[in-house]
Amino acid sequence: MTLLKTIYILGGLLLILLSIPLILRKIRPNPWYGFRIRWTLEDPELWYSVNAYTGKWLVFVGLCAILGAIGLALIPEISLDAYAFGNLGIFAASFILSIIQSMRFLRTLDNQK
Repeated sequence: MTLLKTIYILGGLLLILLSIPLILRKIRPNPWYGFRIRWTLEDPELWYSVNAYTGKWLVFVGLCAILGAIGLALIPEISLDAYAFGNLGIFAASFILSIIQSMRFLRTLDNQK
């Protein structure tokens, strides 16, 4: 389980590191990295705003992944399967929440135009 815990923690840290350039508005519209949908790719102002917002949510997802990996490892006698699926559930729930919130934010910005 130590290897899995390390992988989950490093994955959370990597996600946080990848979100920093988005938060700082350093990533130009592109088809590979960022919140890439037609609306954001067509409007640079929208791109930077939505990606900065989404980047903050990705920090939240990364922190959830890290805390989940540590917290679940503290459960006495947790099975490897339960540990792995628990981490998957934490990641999936926080990531889905980040997508929903980012889409809501995008719609509020789009409605202001």
